[in-house]
Amino acid sequence: MIKLIGVLIVVIGFIFKIETLFTVLVAGIATGIVAGLDINQILTILGESFVANRAVSLFILTLPVIGILERYGLRQRAVYLIEKLGKLTAGGVLSIYMLARQVAGALSIRMSGHPQFVRPLVNPMSQAAAISKHKELEDDDEEAIKALSAASENYGNFFGQNLFAGSSGVLLIASTLSEQGFKVSELEIAKASIIMAVVAFLISALQNYLFDKKLNRKYGQK
Repeated sequence: MIKLIGVLIVVIGFIFKIETLFTVLVAGIATGIVAGLDINQILTILGESFVANRAVSLFILTLPVIGILERYGLRQRAVYLIEKLGKLTAGGVLSIYMLARQVAGALSIRMSGHPQFVRPLVNPMSQAAAISKHKELEDDDEEAIKALSAASENYGNFFGQNLFAGSSGVLLIASTLSEQGFKVSELEIAKASIIMAVVAFLISALQNYLFDKKLNRKYGQK
């Protein structure tokens, strides 16, 4: 059981809100020590793991770019663009993105997700649509739009990726079922996922529609 000390350290770190990277690093080192590895072996494993998964940290490079764009008027330009599009609402923008995310998932097209797409594009456009329509937003409503933008990405990605028969999730489901004696093909799983994808889109679209109605009641259509 002592070899699971790394799990305990991670849990404690999350409970006390200690820096995530530091917590994981300490957990890895502690696990290596109780497993009988010397410090050189532990550092070698950590280094090799970082190099093997270095692509995961590439989003860090996009953060300064996003900051510069926001500093030099990304939101203002988004408002201008949305005004040119006419009656598009915040909920409408999010529903369109949700649909595009699912279609992209079905075609196995990567859209980069939160750091490179939602934060610099989807959220500003949704905020701009609301500002264009109501001329002002309170902080709570801005935060709500941020949350809905993130939710649209999560819904679209989660339920859209299984529409592609060659996705890692579908392959995992197929292999797991096959091991349990259920012979199903990846294409069958992808077809079965269509129902949930449609339901997820309808629920998300309804959520966005109700949010637009809430803004209309609160601010009126100025």
